Amino acid sequence: MAEDVMWYVVHTYSGYENAVAAAILKAAENRKMQELITEVNIPMETVTEYVDAGEKTVERKTYPGYVFVKMILTDESWHLVRNVRGVTGFVGADGKAVPLTEKEILELGVERHEVVEGFKIGDTIKVVDGPLEGFLGTVEDVDSGKKRVRVIVSMFGRETPVDLEQYQVEYVSE
Repeated sequence: MAEDVMWYVVHTYSGYENAVAAAILKAAENRKMQELITEVNIPMETVTEYVDAGEKTVERKTYPGYVFVKMILTDESWHLVRNVRGVTGFVGADGKAVPLTEKEILELGVERHEVVEGFKIGDTIKVVDGPLEGFLGTVEDVDSGKKRVRVIVSMFGRETPVDLEQYQVEYVSE
């Protein structure tokens, strides 16, 4: 059943995203449908704006007018979301809700794959994503701020430094 949980995009009136997200979660709770509607997300970005008083940092909606809902699509869950005040419909062809693909989820920033491992210089790692998937290497440098690691990978008999995102590697226990 858990594999049926997908992200869907709901179109809302602009400016009503927060109210719609809260209403969807509240309606799911009231109707005991939390197992069908598991998460609601409004992707945000931090932006520095330059105003008369100098610069200020603000949180801004990445996709105004849209709310992302992680749910199991059934007639009941569709009706619950569709009938929330402020929702104009699901994004998809002919009014049919179409789930986002894994690639779209990552590109749109709906789900962040947080890295909880702290890599240290000298750790042995395995590349789990990208063109070097499957290669083993040794951590040479860690940039926690940018969530990147420099790894020395042996390719074609040569030691080659490669910069990777932390989510692209995993720790290998010796």
